[in-house]
This record gives sequence, C-alpha cells and structure tokens, in this order.
Amino acid sequence: MTATPKLQPNHTLDLFEKYLVARNKSPNTICVYRYAVEQFYHLYPQLTPRNLQLYKVYLLEHYKPQTVNLRIRALNCFMEYRQTSITPITMIKIQQKTYLDKIISQADYEYLKRKLVENEEFTYYFIVRLITTTGVRVSELITFQIEDIDRGHKDIYSKGNKMRRIYVPTQLGIEFKQWFQHIGRRSGHLFLNRFGSPLSPSGIRAQFKVFAARYHLDPEVMYPHSFRHRFAKNFIEKCGDITLLSDLLGHESIETTRIYLRRSSSEQYRIINKVVDW
Repeated sequence: MTATPKLQPNHTLDLFEKYLVARNKSPNTICVYRYAVEQFYHLYPQLTPRNLQLYKVYLLEHYKPQTVNLRIRALNCFMEYRQTSITPITMIKIQQKTYLDKIISQADYEYLKRKLVENEEFTYYFIVRLITTTGVRVSELITFQIEDIDRGHKDIYSKGNKMRRIYVPTQLGIEFKQWFQHIGRRSGHLFLNRFGSPLSPSGIRAQFKVFAARYHLDPEVMYPHSFRHRFAKNFIEKCGDITLLSDLLGHESIETTRIYLRRSSSEQYRIINKVVDW
C-alpha cells in the first residue's frame, strides 16, 4: 500500500483524535496534529510519498524549522495511525545554539511589573508574576483556579498521566488574596477577560505584544514562554539544583533543562571582554 485515498474530513479526523487521546497526547498536541493533517489534505488530494515531500517543501518555505518538524511529526503519527507502508518523512536538523537569547531581562521584567501596576493592569500583572515565579506554561496557566492559589499549589497532569506540582510562592499568594478581596472574587477561573470568560493563550500572547509597544519593550522577548525562561534562569542562578528545576518545569529529560546553564550571547561577550587580556 503506497497511497491513502482522499481524506473524509470529519470522520477520519475524529477517529485520529481518539487515537491520540488513547496515547495520552496533550490537548494542545492533538489540536496541532489535527490541524497539520487538515492542512496537508487541503493542499494535496492523497497521502503519497511524492505529496509528502511536496508538503515538506511547502512547510520549509512558509514556517520556522521548529514548526516544520512539528507538522512532520504530526503527519508521521497520522501515517502510523492509518498503518500505511509509506516511509516516514525525515525531520530537518536544527543547529542547537550554544547561547540563550530572546529572554526578557530581569531589569525589563521589573520595569514591566511596575508599569502594569501603575496602569492598573492587575490581571496581566499577576499573569506575568505567576509565570515568572513558577515557570508555568501558558497552556497550564489558564487552567488555574482561585482555589489553587488558596492551596498554594496546583497539580498538573501531563502525558502518561505524570503529575507535576506547581508551587505558588507565599508572598505572591498574599498579593493574590489581596487582589481577590479587592475585586470580590472567591472561586472560579483565576484569569478572566472583560466578558468574564477564561483568558486564552492566544489572547494573552496578543496582549503581551500590545504591552511591548505601549512600554517600548523589545517585542522579541514579550511572549509568555520568555517569562518561563526568566524563571528558569533566575532559579538556576540562585539555587543551582538543575534536577529540581527539571522537575519544576516538567521536562521529560534533564538534557532539555541544561540549556539554562548556558549564557546569552551578550553575557558571553561581556565575559570575553572581562577575562581575555592576552
């Protein structure tokens, strides 16, 4: 078998989604994988080796390498689900940087906090604070309830039903409770939009770009994961326990966490200028 007939959209995609759920894929992964399959069949009528290579070329022309590999993983997973004999698409090699960039600086983080308080943007003040003091992912952040703050922690379940506990620092918990009292809320989703509905990751990302323009911050570092990186950098510099950091971040491998032992390119340059005198 070398080709798969044209996709019957809803039925096949729904079955593929059930297949992913059964394999403990996260909701975000399921959404991304489903979108990739839909995109492929929108561009090409059949699942054939040639069309897969054309799709890979299309991805390379339109997306960043990380996105290309994510879509490739999705199609390979779909072929596994359909039990085709087609050879999986090869991933593209991404050269790993030896330095960390595009992370908000501690100075800009402190400046942003101050401006958010001055402008009474308290929802986003606490979003920034919670990410930077816990390392929580934005997809996890939106699941927080007020009750989690009251408990001082939240248990997150990820792939394979693995549990990770996210701890809310005591001082931040005190600030949160003062805010709850001020706005008259005692339960429910932690972060709501102006219509009273839970905030979405895309909404948070978009608002971060608004703040970047408003406060003259580099838009390249104004995205939710940047603050997760800031947490990791600060933690490793003050504590040094990379194993604990890996657990707190929910990394499957400690090798992923080792990136935070690296210096940014500007830090590397400063060190070189300081120590090289020969």
